[in-house]
Amino acid sequence: MGGNRIVVYKEPGRVEVEDHDMPKLEVPPDVAQAMGMSREAPHAVILKNVSTNICGSDQHMVRGRTTAPAGQTLGHEITGEIVEKGNDVQFLDVGDIVTVPFNIACGRCRNCREGATGVCLNVNPGRAGSAYGYVDMGGWEGGQADFVMVPFADFNLIKFPDRDQALAKIRDLTMLSDIFPTGYHGAVSAGVSTGSTVYVAGAGPVGLAAAYSAQLLGAAVVIVGDLNKERLDQARSFGCETVDIGQDAALEDQIDQILNTNEVDCAVDAVGFEATGHGGGEEKPAQVLNDIMSITRAAGQLGIPGLYVTGDPGAADPDAKEGTLKVRLGLGWAKSHSFVTGQCPVLRYNRKLMMSILNDRAHIADAVNATVIPLEDAPRGYQEFDRGAARKYVIDPHGMIPA
Repeated sequence: MGGNRIVVYKEPGRVEVEDHDMPKLEVPPDVAQAMGMSREAPHAVILKNVSTNICGSDQHMVRGRTTAPAGQTLGHEITGEIVEKGNDVQFLDVGDIVTVPFNIACGRCRNCREGATGVCLNVNPGRAGSAYGYVDMGGWEGGQADFVMVPFADFNLIKFPDRDQALAKIRDLTMLSDIFPTGYHGAVSAGVSTGSTVYVAGAGPVGLAAAYSAQLLGAAVVIVGDLNKERLDQARSFGCETVDIGQDAALEDQIDQILNTNEVDCAVDAVGFEATGHGGGEEKPAQVLNDIMSITRAAGQLGIPGLYVTGDPGAADPDAKEGTLKVRLGLGWAKSHSFVTGQCPVLRYNRKLMMSILNDRAHIADAVNATVIPLEDAPRGYQEFDRGAARKYVIDPHGMIPA
């Protein structure tokens, strides 16, 4: 049948765009069987994707640093137009343009009712929490595609109020599916408020979104650390201070040169498990966690939206292969630090951030250097992103994003 182009992981370092069947209003068979739900999904919609982005989390899979099998479909950052809906979708209509949280959430379980939509209990037989096109997340098809199925649509989706306005601001609005709420969650979790001094580890798209969010929340100084000079330049482009982790100078000393103290009020880890030691070189997956404990003041807070996994076949040692890291928890305990980890519950933030975009209070696309490419160029986007391009690649499957 065909009719739906979709990005597929083939082997480490390689993705391809394949032709798959069109999505149906159906739950993946493993989810339906294990969770006792029907295959039929009258609560779902089919979206024609307006935009769908490449994420650093996808890159972990494509590098071969997860247990993702060949054939894994990709893509969890989705903005689309409803082209079909089930008969139990009550409050959305064909033609609506909507933002899709990357978390798949039922809206019915205890966690969803308590606002913890990143760890829904009913959409993944393997563990709490699910996402589109991601390993060990329930088998839901990825959204780097022409079309995608979204379940529990009335609960998960937010309709943009005006179609023309949404298309005009789509480069910003496309970030609502993941990195803007995720960065904002990292900053909120770290306790950023008026006058805070903040350190953000990592100047990839999530790190840049966290730094921009810290500014929105009123931080006095935001310092971004990375090895990549182009990405550090991007952080400086919207007013951040930066430190080059590739230098021999200690992180504490570089922060002291900026703040006249070697501590910050709070910190965000936007790197995750593929961290390297200072000066580059060998991988040290606990490096960032230990760094942010070292440089955050006593009683400070640490937001950790950076990804950590329970299965990493490319890890440097056997413990790290299963997510066991050499974290200086005693230091964090001694300093009375608070830690917040896990998937961002996107629905907690995306409506407020949408309103900030629609009313010209937030321009996240500029901060992360949004770069639009057609779907057929997705393999090139992955390659350039893996080489450290200071860009957030936005895929435009149908040519709907205005020039």
